[in-house]
Amino acid sequence: MQQSTKKHIYIIGHGRHGKDTVAEDLRDNFGLTFVASSWFMAETVVFPALKEKYNYTSTEQCFEDRHNHRAEWFNLIDNANPNGTELSEAIFKDNDIYVGIRNKRELDAVKADSRFNPFVVWVDASKRLGPEPEDSMGLSVEDADYIIDNNGAAKMLQWEVLKMVMAIGN
Repeated sequence: MQQSTKKHIYIIGHGRHGKDTVAEDLRDNFGLTFVASSWFMAETVVFPALKEKYNYTSTEQCFEDRHNHRAEWFNLIDNANPNGTELSEAIFKDNDIYVGIRNKRELDAVKADSRFNPFVVWVDASKRLGPEPEDSMGLSVEDADYIIDNNGAAKMLQWEVLKMVMAIGN
């Protein structure tokens, strides 16, 4: 297989550290498309598995409650991605950015697969927010190619995103 030249952008980091905000900035200012893996998997995998257990009546309700069941979500998504590349294949079919990859096995599989050209961005708000438990986040800042500091004002985050875009272009 031939190595892909297009960058496959993965935005990673702990819960609520600003991953979606970074992706929204990339969409709004650079025309890139994205989907959060949690939302992508909610309807087809997670909601069917958890709806009776937690009496969810909709995918949206299940999704809004995901922070209370992070480890379950992590395991359900992991089980639906046995080779480690299935979720990336599905997401990058229609999107430029995969937001929220959390599984080391999955990231390693993507990095080893010549169909992908991953550029991994860690969003860090650790001076404002704590980390999430290891049972729902298997990645760390060491897995990233680039770090965005999200510990300051919103305008600073926009500057950080612009610097990242310039780094990707080099």
